[in-house]
Amino acid sequence: MTMADTAPAPAAARAALLLLADGRFPAGGHAHSGGGEAAVTAGLIHDPATLAAFCRGRLHTSGLVAAAFAAAAAGGLDPLLLDDAADARTPSPALRATARKLGRQLMRAARAAWPAAELDRLAAARPRGAHQPIVLGVTARAAGLTPLDAAHAAAYESVTGPTTAAVRLLGLDPFSVGAVLARLAPEIDALADRAAQAAARAATVGIHALPAASAPLLDIHAEQHAAWPVRLFAS
Repeated sequence: MTMADTAPAPAAARAALLLLADGRFPAGGHAHSGGGEAAVTAGLIHDPATLAAFCRGRLHTSGLVAAAFAAAAAGGLDPLLLDDAADARTPSPALRATARKLGRQLMRAARAAWPAAELDRLAAARPRGAHQPIVLGVTARAAGLTPLDAAHAAAYESVTGPTTAAVRLLGLDPFSVGAVLARLAPEIDALADRAAQAAARAATVGIHALPAASAPLLDIHAEQHAAWPVRLFAS
């Protein structure tokens, strides 16, 4: 991977990026709140301001890691090594299970939309699912997208789950929630650039160069949420 790989996708591939980032793409993300449901129950999210704070924290921790791993996979790094490294950066068993379930669901949609030998090999090697950012990156590569595009898709996805969940769980004004995302846009762009640059370094010096930002409260809440007998979202 070179710095040229961090350039935006050619015009012919931009529609693929929009499709990957579209919540209507059948990859299973609609059933997950990205920790939002547990945060609402804990009182951490109760209005647009607290939603913005939660999303910003998620973006700069798990979102950064996901974006960098997606970019690395899109740049051609070994997805199996990346998958093992993603496991090491996900201490919560519940979050590991969620990441693999989402990866498995995305894989099904990706292989239908963009058939590719790389996707077939990853599906065969990880029949229970690879981590979702890894599948996202390999999918982006199959769709003709760049590492930077994959990073953008992963970063954006890290905040849309909680915002969508907040509307359903709290009945927040959708216009106010849309404004939260709009105001986060510059940070999403900057973080995607940072993630793509980290992926480019990893291609040269090794996977250990990828970020390992942590969010312990997200891990704790994920384990608690998985044990709830009744919940609206799967995670």
